[in-house]
Amino acid sequence: MKYLIIIEKANDNYSAYLPDVPGCIATGKTIEETKKNITEALAIHLQGLAEDGLPSPNPKAKADYVAIS
Repeated sequence: MKYLIIIEKANDNYSAYLPDVPGCIATGKTIEETKKNITEALAIHLQGLAEDGLPSPNPKAKADYVAIS
């Protein structure tokens, strides 16, 4: 499964979250580190859901850009 990751620039680092997986967040000093950390956080989150007998959320979020003239 592929989940949309939103990465935002903070003051001195980056933060990331997944719209389809509430509560799963991560931070990092670089975008690459943030992607690594959110991937690890997602794996742990999904493992916890499975251990609790809960289903993994279905990826639904999409992203695109719109240009304004």
